[in-house]
Amino acid sequence: MLLVADVHGAFDELARVIATGEPVVILGDLLNFVDYRTGAGIATEIFGADFANAAMQFRREGDFTASRQMWRNFSAGREDEVRNQVTEEIQRQYTKMHEALEGGSGFVTHGNVDIPALLQSHLPDGFQYLNGETVVVDGMRLGMVGGGSTTGLNAAGEIGEEEMAGFLDEMGPVDILGTHVPPAIDSLRRDVITGRLEGGSVAVAEYLHRHQPLVHYFGDIHQPQASRWRVGRTRCINVGYFRATARAVRHV
Repeated sequence: MLLVADVHGAFDELARVIATGEPVVILGDLLNFVDYRTGAGIATEIFGADFANAAMQFRREGDFTASRQMWRNFSAGREDEVRNQVTEEIQRQYTKMHEALEGGSGFVTHGNVDIPALLQSHLPDGFQYLNGETVVVDGMRLGMVGGGSTTGLNAAGEIGEEEMAGFLDEMGPVDILGTHVPPAIDSLRRDVITGRLEGGSVAVAEYLHRHQPLVHYFGDIHQPQASRWRVGRTRCINVGYFRATARAVRHV
């Protein structure tokens, strides 16, 4: 079983992973609104390079309020037009995702930049969407919960701590936990480029202490201070920023 996270539009590279014929677990963030290294993505396609550069700067500073206000200002007076353009780009990216995944098999959950319902509707046969649900793979119980930590952006893919705790409680103990968001452990959620503590879930950390799954796989933090950690017997593993690495992690 192979795992990836933070695909962010790297669908040609994802197709090469699918072509191996192994089951693939995708831990969210299929869409690419803006690549914070290059500016590529929906923001540049629709709003232009200056907008994307400003969005990147706000993101580095963690100023979600300013970022949200910039989106409002840009769309003022033509909200429907801009909304339709964004929807078309999202549909185009999810169509490319579908093409990349065709013929493969595995499990998918959403990340903070994803639109959960659209992601689910674009999955081809062979891939199952999981959010707060479990499946048995090779005799091991795999549980997955999607979504990123809440921010001032109020994105469709964000999840609050209470909701995350509810999903985890419903699942109960698992052998393998897959989430988009890391546990609230500073070294796992600190981005060494921005120097900031990014999203991390207290509910996930408490679940690890309580149930001690064999392994917890996650993504979300693109340049983490630490990509591996131990919580009791649980191995915590950030499977990497797939858009940058094009590499999958093998579950062993």
